[in-house]
Amino acid sequence: MLASGFTNAPVSKFLLFGILASSTLVSITDSKYLFYIHVVPHLWKYKQAWRLLIWQVSFIVPSNVALIISSEEFLTLYRAAFIYGFLHADSVIQLCYTNSTEVLFAAMTVYHMRVIERLWGSRKFASFLLMLFPATTLVPPLLLALILRPLSFNTLNYIPAGPTALLFALLAQYHAAIPHVYKYRLATSSNPQQPHQEGMVFSDKSMTYILAAQLALSQVPGSLLVSGVGWAIGVAWRQEILPGRMISWRVPGWLVGGKREGEGFEGLSRRLEGEGRASGVEGRDETGTRQRRGMGRAILDQFRGAF
Repeated sequence: MLASGFTNAPVSKFLLFGILASSTLVSITDSKYLFYIHVVPHLWKYKQAWRLLIWQVSFIVPSNVALIISSEEFLTLYRAAFIYGFLHADSVIQLCYTNSTEVLFAAMTVYHMRVIERLWGSRKFASFLLMLFPATTLVPPLLLALILRPLSFNTLNYIPAGPTALLFALLAQYHAAIPHVYKYRLATSSNPQQPHQEGMVFSDKSMTYILAAQLALSQVPGSLLVSGVGWAIGVAWRQEILPGRMISWRVPGWLVGGKREGEGFEGLSRRLEGEGRASGVEGRDETGTRQRRGMGRAILDQFRGAF
């Protein structure tokens, strides 16, 4: 079940390439100041409401610029993902951060959470990102400007750039849907006489949470605010608190390279039939009598070679 790299996760690959490419281009063009938000003066004094829409979305550049800065593989992913058909006019490079530390932790977090796309499928995964993108873009700055800033006596004023809220909405799905494979303990004592040594218990998922925590604490309190809002929106989506259309809507299958309806079902049917025949009968003994496997053996065979 485990696969290396971005096998069966093209949207996650596109997302990671988008973060790296857009953040690099923002740095090269020296346009970082366009994407973070200071409530004062950006919103209240200068009335720059457009910042509410682009602090999580990068910018638009001509197609020839995108051809210069992007690899052929990245452009292929571009055509196959969210904006297929629009590259002939402009190329929208999304999801930028304004410092290298956040780029690093965001890219590693996306890589660790690619298993969500493998679990859901690329179509549902892309639909999730697209439907929650407006909410994770508008809610944090509006919450800061209208509620938190007045309550903090104008102390809270800043929101950093980047899709941290969207990544934490995805992290909420990772937390709920992906079980841990193993746990381990970091002992705080070196005494071998103690049968149960005290220490901190971690799992194979702990690294993902540590990377996300670094991202949330990178520019406190603004980064902590957007990560908390993103987690809350992700939980609301999973609990079906959001409007039903935001949960049930799906992007067209061809947009993410999906197969025609019927091909997937036929392949799954053949696979299930094969597994059913394999798990029901172990083989024949010397007398020719078929031997059935026990339940425990059948369960172990399902996971053999998965880890």
